[in-house]
Amino acid sequence: MSAVRFLLNGTPCSEDGAPPSMTVLDWLRTRAHLTGTKEGCAEGDCGACTIVLGRRIDGSLQLRAVNSCLMMLPQIDNCAVLTVEGLAGPDGALHPVQQALVDADATQCGFCTPGFVMAMFAFHHGGEPADTAIVHEALAGNLCRCTGYRPIAAACRRVAHGPADRFVAELPALADALSALPVGVDYHYGEQTFLAPRSLAALFAAMVQVPDAILLAGGTDLGLRISKDREALPLVISLEAVDELRRITPAADAIEIGGAVTYTDALPYLDRHFPSFGALVRRIGSRQIRNLGTIAGNLATASPIGDTIPCLIALDATVTLASRTGQRVLPVESFVTGYRNSALAAGEVIAAIRIPLLAAGQDFAAYKVCKRFDQDISTVVAAFRLERRGGKVAELRAAFGGLAARAMRARNLEGAVKGRPWAPAWLADIDALLARDFTPIADHRGGAAYRLRAAAGLLRRFQLETSLAEPMRVEAL
Repeated sequence: MSAVRFLLNGTPCSEDGAPPSMTVLDWLRTRAHLTGTKEGCAEGDCGACTIVLGRRIDGSLQLRAVNSCLMMLPQIDNCAVLTVEGLAGPDGALHPVQQALVDADATQCGFCTPGFVMAMFAFHHGGEPADTAIVHEALAGNLCRCTGYRPIAAACRRVAHGPADRFVAELPALADALSALPVGVDYHYGEQTFLAPRSLAALFAAMVQVPDAILLAGGTDLGLRISKDREALPLVISLEAVDELRRITPAADAIEIGGAVTYTDALPYLDRHFPSFGALVRRIGSRQIRNLGTIAGNLATASPIGDTIPCLIALDATVTLASRTGQRVLPVESFVTGYRNSALAAGEVIAAIRIPLLAAGQDFAAYKVCKRFDQDISTVVAAFRLERRGGKVAELRAAFGGLAARAMRARNLEGAVKGRPWAPAWLADIDALLARDFTPIADHRGGAAYRLRAAAGLLRRFQLETSLAEPMRVEAL
């Protein structure tokens, strides 16, 4: 792309004089002088920087809230960007979301309010019910120090199903305007290059052209390097627009999730086949994060506390690695080779993750222990897949994160439980078995002994939940 072209509150914009490592937030505030969008945390936690992106999907405009502090400027190419300044009508009349916040007395100092407005605007257009849990989920990515959230949640309920706003009529025209914009594939500024290939073949060609480039999927992890550390990344290749990487392929025995599929797009499939996995994903990050981040990106970081990795290991998932020379398939547990190290070779990209569906007689659950419920880094993550025959354990796959330098299975535990009755009696020695499998570190999130006890407690919880007469999640209040 010789320039980044997009719609800003309905007006066509073109930018070719800013570095690609400039965040969308900084561009809005310093170049467009739209200062309603705020910087609170610069890491996607507080939601003060929330904007709404419109992308043309199958001819219509899909609206989603995102954290502008984590996005590099070229990521909004060919998007409709909506900020709080663009919601009021031409006559100055407040948008229904803004009016609801006023009517509910839901704003005080006002710093966080624009982010809430935009998160609620996306919710307003999502067609979801005013269910308390859904409202709380919709607002979970926005923090407020003043109001205590009750009036904000009340305002959000008011706009769940209307009133209709002017954008209902305007969105088709915005989608048409986007289709008229040229689609860019590269952007250069000074010593910085940002490439946005549209196909796998173009991606591989770009990786040959700039072999030292960083691959960008959603940017919810990589984005911290530009928002917090202010790095001027010299070479970046975005995977967001690679068509082959954005596909979800369901099959009779598995689902295959492309390397650029966002958490949000994957969630309906996880909810259908692995509800516990879906619930965990909702705790990984807010909607703003899930609308950008990818499961493949979480896997590629090979973090010992990457939340999805124990789930993928327990489910016996495989990862397809693609390059110009072909493909190879590895079990996820073999893909992660050490602390933030993986088997991904030069010239390769995660093309897809294949997750086998549960067979008859199999149970699966995932759990997370952290200091706060929503959007917190894990202390311990656990995932279990159980198969029973005749009341005894035929196979248990138990994977943990936070107990070692990488997420891994508890092999001693798995071997010891095989053939035993699935009953509380065999749980007496699981603490010792886990201590043979793991030697956890101690840090500010939890000591080594605490981590082992927590891991053992999660397995006990899984045993209890899978032994009840009626399916139930056991929660501590």
